[in-house]
Amino acid sequence: MDTTVRDMIAAQRAELAEVLAGLPAPRWDEPTLCAGWRVREVVAHITMPFRYGRGRFGLELAKSRGRFNEMADRVARRDAAAMSPAELAGAVRSNVGHPWKPPGGGYTGALAHDLIHGLDITVPLGIARPVPEERLRLILPGSLTDRSVRFFGVDLGEVELRACDMDWTLGSGTPLEGAGADLLLVLSGRTLPAGRLTGEPSARFSRPGPQG
Repeated sequence: MDTTVRDMIAAQRAELAEVLAGLPAPRWDEPTLCAGWRVREVVAHITMPFRYGRGRFGLELAKSRGRFNEMADRVARRDAAAMSPAELAGAVRSNVGHPWKPPGGGYTGALAHDLIHGLDITVPLGIARPVPEERLRLILPGSLTDRSVRFFGVDLGEVELRACDMDWTLGSGTPLEGAGADLLLVLSGRTLPAGRLTGEPSARFSRPGPQG
């Protein structure tokens, strides 16, 4: 099982490295689905576990008094300013097989981390990169009590998420439909570009479209 998941992780990183290699320099400064982060900050964050050993990671966490989110934001902004797009892209490309996994999350957690942050980049940039269903199956929760649903704290009261490209639903209530990858982003607390979701609740989870 771990071998299969690690193969998926390697493929996910290789695909992202390919996207980044072809990204014109101005696009590295475009916003992503991670609030306040451009492409360069997201890539700095994705590659932080590859570039920081346990000791350095602990030191950075101590500087932020144990507040991980604060530390992650500070380090991502600092490294994004210090590293060139080529260096950031290279950090992805040279670590496709890196064995990092988040504490308590295992390799499935590592796959989720890379996949979600990859979508944070490609979706707002309008880069079509279909996510294989086998990867989504490992990450999408099976119930509203799943730990990943609780982690992001998204209010899915009276909403049923319904994938239009695979057999997967979650919750009960008014249907919110979209591709499985887009519904994963909804579960991750992201606000999606207009037009990617359908159904009455879509406005809750989407940015307003252009006014005509």
